[in-house]
Amino acid sequence: MRTRVISDEITSPIPRYWVEFIDPADNAQLIRADLTWLTSDYSCIFGAGCRGIDSERPDAGCCTFGAHFTEAADEQNVASHVSRLTPELWAHRESGLREGWAVDDEPDGAGENGRKTRVVDGACIFCNPGGFEGGAGCALHLLALSEGRSHVETKPEVCWQLPFRRQYRHGERADGTPTLDISIGEFGREGWGPGGADLDWYCTTAPSAHVGSEPLFRSGRDELVELVGAHAYDVLVGHCEAFLARRMPLHPATQEARST
Repeated sequence: MRTRVISDEITSPIPRYWVEFIDPADNAQLIRADLTWLTSDYSCIFGAGCRGIDSERPDAGCCTFGAHFTEAADEQNVASHVSRLTPELWAHRESGLREGWAVDDEPDGAGENGRKTRVVDGACIFCNPGGFEGGAGCALHLLALSEGRSHVETKPEVCWQLPFRRQYRHGERADGTPTLDISIGEFGREGWGPGGADLDWYCTTAPSAHVGSEPLFRSGRDELVELVGAHAYDVLVGHCEAFLARRMPLHPATQEARST
C-alpha cells in the first residue's frame, strides 16, 4: 500500500526500527534510538522551501512561538552569547537590548522553568526576517557560524535539539539498581504537544525536507553527541551504518523524496 502524502507531509503511521544498547560511558543508562529516523535524508530547509508552522509567517520557520527554556541554565547560556550579537547579525538587537529578549512564559507554556524568548513581529526575537542583510534565520545560529563554533553552543536547547526528540524514563533492575532509559527519536508533530495538530505545516515527515546529502546521523553529529555523549554516539553510528548496509526500509518521507 502506497504511503499517503497530503500537503507535502506523510500522513500514515510510520513503522519504525529501534535499537537499544547500554551506554558505554554509564552502564546504568540504556540508549534507545529510532534507526528509521536517524538514517533518513532529513535536512532543515529553513529559507530553502520551508513553509513554516504558521502559513502567515512562512519566513519564520518553526520560530513563531519563541523558544521555551528548559531550565535556568539554558537561559543563562543564551545570555552569555547575546553580548556578541552585532547589529549585522541580529535584526532586533536594539529592541532586544532595550526591552529585553526573554519573558515569563504563559501558565500553560512548554518551558519547564517558566521562561521563553520574547516574540517580536510574530516570531522569536532572535529570528531575523527575510531580506535582512546579515542573513535571515536565527541570529544565534549566525553567531555560531561567524565564530566557527557549533550552533549547539549558542542556541536554546529546544532549538538546537530539533529535529531530534530526547525522552527520559527512570526505572530499576531486578536487584533494585536504578536505571535511566534515554530515547532518541523524531521530533514530529506530537512533540509539540496538543497544539502540534494545529500547525499549518511541519517538516519531519515532509518529503521536501528529506533532501540531505548524507544521512541524519551524520549531519546531526553535533546534536547527537550532545544528547547521548561521544561514546554512545560512536556505537550509534555503527548501528546506523549496519542498518543501511542491510538495506532496511527507509523513512517513508525519504523514500518519497528519492522517488521524485
